[in-house]
Amino acid sequence: MTAPAATGGKDGRPAPGTRRRAAALLYRRPRLRLSLLLSAPLAWLVVVYLGALAAIFLTAFWTTDVFTGDVVRQFTLANFQTLLDEPVYRTVALRSLGVAAAVTLIDTAIGLPMALYMAKVARPRYRPYLVIAILAPLWAAYLVKAYAWRVMLAEGGLVDEVLGPFGLSGPGYGLTATVVVLAYLWLPYMILPVYAGLERLPDSLLDASGDLGAHPLRTFRSVVLPLVFPSLVAGSIFTFSLSLGDYITVKIVGGRSQLLGNVVYDNIGAANNLPFAAAVATIPVVVMLGYLAAARRTGALREL
Repeated sequence: MTAPAATGGKDGRPAPGTRRRAAALLYRRPRLRLSLLLSAPLAWLVVVYLGALAAIFLTAFWTTDVFTGDVVRQFTLANFQTLLDEPVYRTVALRSLGVAAAVTLIDTAIGLPMALYMAKVARPRYRPYLVIAILAPLWAAYLVKAYAWRVMLAEGGLVDEVLGPFGLSGPGYGLTATVVVLAYLWLPYMILPVYAGLERLPDSLLDASGDLGAHPLRTFRSVVLPLVFPSLVAGSIFTFSLSLGDYITVKIVGGRSQLLGNVVYDNIGAANNLPFAAAVATIPVVVMLGYLAAARRTGALREL
């Protein structure tokens, strides 16, 4: 008599033959192997992230009972109608977009030269230290940095002392202070993708441009900028989205200014109107979906 084929080990694990067949199957089917590897993180993404977004959109179509404060789970477009009819919400939305755009432009103007110096001018042995210097502000807590700027921007603070000899004064608290602080907070998120893109740029292209008689400015405009543009767009995704959804900085240094994040926060807390807060929260979500769709066409998503 022949012994029956082993179907499993003594400890309940699959037999070696079964493991070999499974390994061979996965080796022959790379797509199946990739699907199994990504199944757990994709499931987490769908359940937690996309599920939360779905809950926001669903809640936006509900209302709140003005007497009891309870959420009325009946479909209505009243929240979105309020957003369209009330000028104050249109103003806040446009102000938020303007702040996010201003922060992105400032970080681009500052981050591109810094990344270019780090990647192409500084000596290779110094580059890791420059990267550490760029990352160092990220190690400090968000609130610590924001309140440090509040102290510097206060009347008679450090900014006033520096500008005083020139007959100038600081911006104080307000929209300008919000843009300055947000530009400082998110600057590393612009520098690092651009630095990575520039580091991949072959030096031979720059040498060839110079050999053909191009001035440094022409080389930058015709060679460097087109190749690094996807990295700039990748960095702008961080600076734009983080600024669009921020509400803490404007609370600290924004004075009476309000952004979309403040409207969402106030309606969740003091107003206790969760459906309207969800309707307001859909604005940055929709804006960023459009932004990501446009950025995808530039190849920026491959730089993230």
